[in-house]
Amino acid sequence: MLNGINPLLTGSLLKALDEMGHSDSVVIVDAHFPAFRLANRLVSLPGTTAPEVLAALRTVLPLDDTPAVDLMESADKALLPVQQELVAAAGVHLEEVRFVDRFSFYESIADSYLIVQTGEIRTYGCVIVRKGLVGH
Repeated sequence: MLNGINPLLTGSLLKALDEMGHSDSVVIVDAHFPAFRLANRLVSLPGTTAPEVLAALRTVLPLDDTPAVDLMESADKALLPVQQELVAAAGVHLEEVRFVDRFSFYESIADSYLIVQTGEIRTYGCVIVRKGLVGH
Protein backbone atom coordinates (compact mmCIF):
# COMPACT_ATOMS: atom_id res chain seq x y z
CA MET A 1 0.00 0.00 0.00
CA LEU A 2 1.01 3.59 -0.60
CA ASN A 3 -0.06 6.62 1.41
CA GLY A 4 -2.32 9.05 -0.39
CA ILE A 5 -3.08 6.76 -3.34
CA ASN A 6 -6.69 5.81 -4.03
CA PRO A 7 -7.00 2.06 -3.29
CA LEU A 8 -8.59 1.49 -6.72
CA LEU A 9 -5.26 2.41 -8.28
CA THR A 10 -3.57 -0.98 -8.27
CA GLY A 11 0.12 -1.42 -8.97
CA SER A 12 -0.50 -2.65 -12.50
CA LEU A 13 -2.81 0.27 -13.20
CA LEU A 14 -0.36 2.82 -11.82
CA LYS A 15 2.43 1.27 -13.87
CA ALA A 16 0.40 1.55 -17.08
CA LEU A 17 -0.59 5.16 -16.31
CA ASP A 18 3.05 6.03 -15.65
CA GLU A 19 4.12 4.47 -18.96
CA MET A 20 1.61 6.53 -20.94
CA GLY A 21 2.86 9.51 -22.88
CA HIS A 22 1.27 12.84 -23.71
CA SER A 23 -2.04 12.34 -25.58
CA ASP A 24 -2.09 8.58 -24.99
CA SER A 25 -5.57 7.46 -24.07
CA VAL A 26 -7.02 5.30 -21.34
CA VAL A 27 -10.50 3.91 -21.89
CA ILE A 28 -12.72 3.16 -18.91
CA VAL A 29 -15.48 0.77 -19.93
CA ASP A 30 -18.54 -0.89 -18.47
CA ALA A 31 -18.98 -4.60 -17.84
CA HIS A 32 -20.79 -5.05 -21.19
CA PHE A 33 -17.89 -3.75 -23.29
CA PRO A 34 -15.88 -6.29 -25.38
CA ALA A 35 -12.66 -5.30 -23.59
CA PHE A 36 -10.84 -8.62 -23.80
CA ARG A 37 -11.25 -8.65 -27.57
CA LEU A 38 -10.27 -5.03 -28.16
CA ALA A 39 -7.60 -4.27 -25.54
CA ASN A 40 -3.88 -4.09 -26.14
CA ARG A 41 -3.45 -3.72 -22.37
CA LEU A 42 -6.27 -4.49 -19.97
CA VAL A 43 -6.79 -3.92 -16.27
CA SER A 44 -9.95 -5.40 -14.80
CA LEU A 45 -11.57 -3.78 -11.75
CA PRO A 46 -14.75 -5.75 -11.07
CA GLY A 47 -17.00 -4.45 -8.35
CA THR A 48 -16.37 -0.82 -9.29
CA THR A 49 -18.31 1.75 -11.27
CA ALA A 50 -16.93 3.71 -14.19
CA PRO A 51 -17.29 7.08 -12.39
CA GLU A 52 -15.45 5.71 -9.32
CA VAL A 53 -12.56 4.54 -11.47
CA LEU A 54 -12.40 7.78 -13.43
CA ALA A 55 -12.39 9.82 -10.20
CA ALA A 56 -9.52 7.67 -8.90
CA LEU A 57 -7.57 8.06 -12.16
CA ARG A 58 -8.01 11.82 -12.09
CA THR A 59 -6.14 11.98 -8.76
CA VAL A 60 -2.94 11.09 -10.65
CA LEU A 61 -3.72 11.71 -14.34
CA PRO A 62 -3.72 15.23 -15.82
CA LEU A 63 -6.02 15.67 -18.80
CA ASP A 64 -4.91 16.79 -22.24
CA ASP A 65 -6.31 19.87 -23.92
CA THR A 66 -9.95 19.79 -25.03
CA PRO A 67 -11.31 17.43 -26.13
CA ALA A 68 -9.63 15.34 -23.48
CA VAL A 69 -12.82 13.38 -22.75
CA ASP A 70 -14.95 11.33 -25.14
CA LEU A 71 -18.21 9.70 -24.10
CA MET A 72 -20.05 7.02 -26.03
CA GLU A 73 -23.22 8.65 -27.28
CA SER A 74 -26.43 6.95 -26.16
CA ALA A 75 -28.77 5.59 -28.83
CA ASP A 76 -31.30 8.37 -28.26
CA LYS A 77 -28.57 11.01 -27.74
CA ALA A 78 -29.83 11.71 -24.21
CA LEU A 79 -27.32 12.47 -21.46
CA LEU A 80 -27.70 9.53 -19.08
CA PRO A 81 -27.08 9.66 -15.31
CA VAL A 82 -23.91 7.54 -15.62
CA GLN A 83 -22.60 9.99 -18.22
CA GLN A 84 -23.36 12.96 -15.95
CA GLU A 85 -21.37 11.19 -13.23
CA LEU A 86 -18.48 10.59 -15.66
CA VAL A 87 -18.37 14.26 -16.63
CA ALA A 88 -18.29 15.22 -12.94
CA ALA A 89 -15.60 12.62 -12.19
CA ALA A 90 -13.48 13.95 -15.06
CA GLY A 91 -13.71 17.43 -13.57
CA VAL A 92 -14.66 19.03 -16.90
CA HIS A 93 -17.61 21.01 -18.20
CA LEU A 94 -20.11 19.31 -20.49
CA GLU A 95 -19.08 21.69 -23.30
CA GLU A 96 -15.58 20.18 -23.16
CA VAL A 97 -16.83 16.64 -23.79
CA ARG A 98 -16.99 15.08 -27.24
CA PHE A 99 -19.80 12.59 -27.85
CA VAL A 100 -18.93 9.71 -30.17
CA ASP A 101 -21.33 7.17 -31.67
CA ARG A 102 -20.83 3.57 -30.56
CA PHE A 103 -19.03 2.27 -33.64
CA SER A 104 -16.75 5.31 -33.90
CA PHE A 105 -16.01 4.86 -30.19
CA TYR A 106 -14.92 1.26 -30.84
CA GLU A 107 -12.71 2.42 -33.72
CA SER A 108 -11.17 5.25 -31.72
CA ILE A 109 -9.93 2.92 -28.99
CA ALA A 110 -7.88 0.82 -31.40
CA ASP A 111 -4.83 2.94 -30.59
CA SER A 112 -5.60 3.42 -26.91
CA TYR A 113 -2.80 2.63 -24.51
CA LEU A 114 -4.97 0.98 -21.89
CA ILE A 115 -8.50 -0.25 -21.28
CA VAL A 116 -9.81 -0.44 -17.72
CA GLN A 117 -12.89 -2.65 -17.46
CA THR A 118 -15.10 -1.88 -14.50
CA GLY A 119 -18.04 -3.71 -13.02
CA GLU A 120 -20.32 -0.90 -14.21
CA ILE A 121 -23.65 -2.41 -15.32
CA ARG A 122 -25.31 0.79 -16.52
CA THR A 123 -25.19 1.05 -20.31
CA TYR A 124 -23.05 3.74 -21.94
CA GLY A 125 -20.77 3.84 -18.91
CA CYS A 126 -17.72 4.21 -21.16
CA VAL A 127 -15.27 7.09 -21.45
CA ILE A 128 -11.98 7.86 -23.16
CA VAL A 129 -9.56 10.26 -21.47
CA ARG A 130 -6.25 11.50 -22.85
CA LYS A 131 -3.18 12.11 -20.71
CA GLY A 132 -1.98 15.66 -20.55
CA LEU A 133 1.34 17.06 -19.45
CA VAL A 134 2.47 16.54 -15.88
CA GLY A 135 3.09 19.89 -14.19
CA HIS A 136 6.13 20.92 -12.23
